[in-house]
Amino acid sequence: MELQSTAGPIDAAAPAHKGVRGRPGVVLAMLTFVYVINFLDRQLLSILAKPIQDTLHVTDGQLGKIGGLYFAMFYCFIAIPVAWLADRTNRVAVLSVACGIWSAATMACGMAQTYPQLVIARMTVGFGEAGGVPPSYALITDTFAPGRRGFAFGIYNLGPPIGAALGIALGASIAAAFDWRHAFIAIGAIGVVAAVALPLLIAEPARGGTDGHAHPVSEKAPFWATVRAFFGNPTLTLTAFGTGATQFVTYGLGNFAVLFLMREKGMTLEEVALWYALVVIVGMGGGMLVSGRIIDKMTAESRRYFASLPAGSLAISMPFYIAFLWAPEWPLALVLLTIVNFFNYFYLSCAVTLTQEESAPNQRVLAGALLLLVANFIGLGLGPTWVGAASDWLAARGHANSLQLALYTLTPFYLIAIAHFLVLARRLRHLEANS
Repeated sequence: MELQSTAGPIDAAAPAHKGVRGRPGVVLAMLTFVYVINFLDRQLLSILAKPIQDTLHVTDGQLGKIGGLYFAMFYCFIAIPVAWLADRTNRVAVLSVACGIWSAATMACGMAQTYPQLVIARMTVGFGEAGGVPPSYALITDTFAPGRRGFAFGIYNLGPPIGAALGIALGASIAAAFDWRHAFIAIGAIGVVAAVALPLLIAEPARGGTDGHAHPVSEKAPFWATVRAFFGNPTLTLTAFGTGATQFVTYGLGNFAVLFLMREKGMTLEEVALWYALVVIVGMGGGMLVSGRIIDKMTAESRRYFASLPAGSLAISMPFYIAFLWAPEWPLALVLLTIVNFFNYFYLSCAVTLTQEESAPNQRVLAGALLLLVANFIGLGLGPTWVGAASDWLAARGHANSLQLALYTLTPFYLIAIAHFLVLARRLRHLEANS
């Protein structure tokens, strides 16, 4: 479903924006940098889980809730009104304000003296980060033409691996040299500077200006019509739930990987700062780049590859994930985890690109937010919460390796995600056959 407009069609040949602030490379570089800050701030809690536990005396279950459910309650649901606002106003300005909020809240995490204070600060981080990714999705789509968007999103989605790697390297190093609180404060301050610089370095592009054909665009898309258009489209709902099942695994693992490697594989904080950071940047980063390039090439032949590609990559990843958990020593575990990270993240650029191309230009921020609402509530909200609660439950029953056993319980969600993407691939193939 697409909204009709009283405005005239956009001239696809006209440039969406002019000057240095409108150059695609500048726009993509700045948005990616902000995403790096976004994910770096988000991952600090899991990276510094061990010293935070030692200082504030919190359990695995409490860590799971603060990194999962409590964070996601704000991150997922606040994203909807923020995205609606961004679709109707200036997306760059919304992103700038959001970056300032989550960065200041990250600094507040470093000042928390009790668990409730840390919960409030983390929920505020989630409130700010709700305005980070959906506007960026739409800005990239309106900056890059079809056929280039997969690779552009592949570059943009380097934000999580780069952010996680920097968080591991900088956060663990600062915490080892000084204190975990200094890591939150220093990295949050970088984000505040980025928030100020953002509107000075990139300009707001025209909505639908790179779509390559005359596209009816309304300046202000009705909220409920956009929501109904999203959830009334089986392609988008299958994409969202497949993404959510995948993120149940990736966030469930990601929020406890460092704690698992330190507690049950014997790594030190200094070793984590170097070796785990390399695993994230090589594995996850490599997967993002390769998948983005493959998407543009394969979907030019058939759109079904938006779904069959992540289904295949997850099927490859699953046995390596099980082997990673089993590995007796951390060097072997890191090698296996690198392979897991490479194949675990093929889904992301596929899901984002498909969602943006299925949505009208004036609905793209909200469509991206709805994708993240479903996916992150399932994955980010429930994945870490499940792992933390399972670990506490197993520990209370005398299992010395409770976290390892809890991470094993994520395996069935690989199968659920693969099934969703296979159904989506069949639907896309059917739509092509009847088009």
